[in-house]
Parts: sequence; C-alpha cells; structure tokens
Amino acid sequence: MKMRRNTKSIWVGNVPIGSDYPIVVQSMTNTDTRDIEASLTQIRELWQQGCQIIRLAVVDEAAAMALAGIKAKSPIPLIADIHFDYRLALLALKAGVDGLRINPGNIGSKEKIRAVVLEAKSRQVPIRIGVNGGSLEKDILKKNAGVTSEGLVESGLRHIEILEDFGFDNIKISLKISNVPMMINAYELLAKEVDYPFHIGVTEAGTLKKGLVKSSVGIGALLNEGLGDTLRVSLTSDPKEEITAGFTILKTLGLKKTGAELISCPTCGRTEIDLIGLAAEVEAYIEKIDAPITVAVMGCPVNGPGEAREADIGIAGGKRQGLIFKKGQIIGKVKEAELFSAFKIEIDKLVEEFEEEK
Repeated sequence: MKMRRNTKSIWVGNVPIGSDYPIVVQSMTNTDTRDIEASLTQIRELWQQGCQIIRLAVVDEAAAMALAGIKAKSPIPLIADIHFDYRLALLALKAGVDGLRINPGNIGSKEKIRAVVLEAKSRQVPIRIGVNGGSLEKDILKKNAGVTSEGLVESGLRHIEILEDFGFDNIKISLKISNVPMMINAYELLAKEVDYPFHIGVTEAGTLKKGLVKSSVGIGALLNEGLGDTLRVSLTSDPKEEITAGFTILKTLGLKKTGAELISCPTCGRTEIDLIGLAAEVEAYIEKIDAPITVAVMGCPVNGPGEAREADIGIAGGKRQGLIFKKGQIIGKVKEAELFSAFKIEIDKLVEEFEEEK
C-alpha cells in the first residue's frame, strides 16, 4: 500500500477531513428531508452504525427550511446536497448545515455562485465539488467525444478555479462515475494537480450484492494507492449497509484498527455443521464490539486452529460439534447445538481482557 497522499485539512462540523486524520465514512438519507422526524430517526440509526457525516437531498425551499430542525437534534454533521438553485444553498447555510455539496457550474451565473461562496466563507462551511460523469459540461463532452477520465478532471479543475477566484479554498472534491477503471484513473490524474481532500465512491454502483463488489474494487483500489479522505459506498439498499461496507473496506486494508473482524472459510464437502448459519450469528453478535479482535468461524479441523491460528478466538467445526480455540490453542469442545452460546461467552471474556489492558 502506498503512503497516503498529503492534503489540506478541512472541518465538516466537528469532523476533520484530510490526510492528517482517519478516513471518514459517510452516507446519505433516503427519507424526505421535509419530514424532520423521519430524517432524524434514520440519521440516529446510521450514527449508531458508525456513520460520521450525513448528507441530505435539498429538493426545494421546504426541504431547505427543514434543515434547521434536523440540525438542532442531529448527532452528526449535516451536508446539504444542492443542484441547480443557488437559493437553496443560501437557505441551507442559514439553517446551519456543516457542509455543502454542489456543482458550481450548474447553480447559475458567477454572481449567484459568488453569493453562495461568500456565505459559506463567512460561516466557515466547506464545499464539496461533486463532479459526476452523468452531468459533465457539454463542451467537455464534445471535446473528449464522451465521458472520459480527462474530462472529469477538467470539470473538477474548472469548478475549483471558480471557487478559488472568489478566494475560497475550504474545498473537498469528488469525481464519480459507475465505470470503475475510469473513476480510478480520474482520481490518479487529479491527485497530480491539487492537494484538496478527496471524497471517493463509485456512483450508481448497484444493488447490495453487485454494488458491494463494485464499490469494494473501486474504493479499495484508490485507498490502496493512498487516495481518499472520506468515502461513501453508494448502494441501492438500506443506507446502514453502506456504513457497514465502508468500515469493512477500511478494516480489510488495515486502515481502521478498532472493531471486531470476522474471518470464515468457504463451505466444502468436509463441513459437518451449519457453518453458514453459525457465521451469520457470530457476525451479527460482534458487529457492535469496539475491541480490535479477530474472530474466526471455520468449517472443519483442516481449516481450523491451524489456518486461523492468528485469530484471537475461533471455532473449528467437526461432526456435529466444534472446537473453540484461542490464538491457535484449543480451549474447549462443544456440541453443535451449544456452539454459539458457548462461543459468545468466550468472546465476551476476550473483550473484557482487552478492556482491562487499556
């Protein structure tokens, strides 16, 4: 893995973003922003899942006006997602949002952009320039005969220049497209031009299963190159899945050290317990654990204490029974029906040990 790219630092509310700080995982509500209580309920659920920043669609004046009520009770910073109408950006800023996501080029004349920038500057609110392959400027599309990595970068640099011309540099930027190789190349090119923080993600990635694969490949490749300071895994699914996926990607790359991690083997003809069901139960149980432990669920003695010896604790299935092991050493043999309950007890003991060592 390459060293992380050096960037400027910005603050979205009380959350710092940039290379001096951990990578931030965020999501977006799918509630009607005008429904304050529904939006707050979902924000709290996402926060409990680990979400650090939340973005809300601002579709009209009523949605912009609702932001103040949401902001007053939100446990995490709010970003207002604005398209086309600069007045909504101004209303969102006056409502107290912690960040804006706009395309400066699609919210009107330079005077309108200037009004938004000056208001954001006076409130020390950052702006994310969100370049999207589906809404590139017509002249850029014509010049490049369609959407290209170079075109995405050109659009991003054009929008950055607009803000910088007004003396504004409290910026982060994203270049999003569903074509993963093109997206990766675009960020690589932009990294050579600017030192603003990057928000990364694969837009329109798809439904849960295929979207997870596509996002993991794209986001993981960028992070492995040291690119990315905040991320969203965009899925056509419950937003809570986006948070779980985001942190799993970070853990897989060794970029997040807290929280339990599950490793489990694929099933095969040697498996003689309900490995799939057991792994699902264990995964759900350890989801809320903050201690940096590795938990293994293995299907048979072949893939048991040996292959998973580096796990802090684990199970190796047998014939309607299983072995519980700790750091490769067997500490008990349990019947299949009692495996999960016995394993939970050992996991809890291990977590207590970690807490005592703090």
